[in-house]
Amino acid sequence: HGEMDLRTNILGIDTQMPYFITSCAGQRMFHADGEIATARAAKKHGLGMALSQLTTSTFEEVRKEHPEGAKCLQLYVWRDRVLLKEVLDRAKEVGFTSLALTADFSWVGNRERETRTGFTVPPSYSVRQCIDAIKSPAWTYDYMSRVPYGYKAVPDADFPAESLVDFIAAQMKPEFDWKDAEWLCAEWGDTGPVALKGVARGSDAVRALDTGFQTIWVSNHGGRQLEDSVATFDVLPEVRAAVGTDVQVILDGGVRRGLDIVKALARGADAVAVGRAYLYGLAAGGTAGVDKALTILSRDVNLAMGLLGCRTVKELKERAPEILLVNAASARRQGGIFDRQKAGMTLQPCLEER
Repeated sequence: HGEMDLRTNILGIDTQMPYFITSCAGQRMFHADGEIATARAAKKHGLGMALSQLTTSTFEEVRKEHPEGAKCLQLYVWRDRVLLKEVLDRAKEVGFTSLALTADFSWVGNRERETRTGFTVPPSYSVRQCIDAIKSPAWTYDYMSRVPYGYKAVPDADFPAESLVDFIAAQMKPEFDWKDAEWLCAEWGDTGPVALKGVARGSDAVRALDTGFQTIWVSNHGGRQLEDSVATFDVLPEVRAAVGTDVQVILDGGVRRGLDIVKALARGADAVAVGRAYLYGLAAGGTAGVDKALTILSRDVNLAMGLLGCRTVKELKERAPEILLVNAASARRQGGIFDRQKAGMTLQPCLEER
């Protein structure tokens, strides 16, 4: 098969691999260098990077570290459209060329792990948190010795992030609807592709395209929002079938290994967004930690592709029907409590036993 060639284009960004760095708010909580460290590692590996609207580094700082790849801005629909438009205008000005709207975070889910650990912003400094801090002296020293971080994409908010928590919570819009999404797409205009992040069924994917989005991002917010939400891997074929082959589809959720990326591509995704995998590296060692995490992921992707005998993503997709086995027991069926005529309808027809 010759040399492996896994280059692709994700949200208008040329990348060396079919996965990219997804957005995560408040990365200076993990390490003093935050998003800057992530951008440096992403550049080294030739990967694209999405930056959160709740970034703790400025747009300019991140773009300077990775001008070719840190070009996607992830954001939420806030109540204050004037404020949101200011964020969009600044993003265009510094060179962002694509947008990802997160649609599954208008309410904050029940984060049980955060309740157990006592995680809050600002920190509560509970007994458990203090014990955990003692167990991780390097991280604790880094956290205690750094300048307090702020949310740098919030206009005129040059003060610690913890003082902005109530403001940001008030800006979230639970009544977010398709009209808001349409307004956002219109405001971004022809700057570049706009993705809807949080799609979990085919009909919503089709409506997103009709609303003005060009890319569909299948996501359940890492399973941290709605308990028992459908697994993105399960619903991916339904979304792909609904939008056809010409629409770019991104998947995230549960991606911890390079093999997970390969499976998602074979299942129907064009690209995979990686979150926690690189954040572990960021917390452990800043740029070096993210670099190591990405090295492991890329090595695993290359190895899996080689063992499958596929040189390119295109070849993997073509051969997917013969190499991808899926347990039919994974099929989700509608209970029929709202429409008895649809009782037992398979939501993932590709899993239905023949």
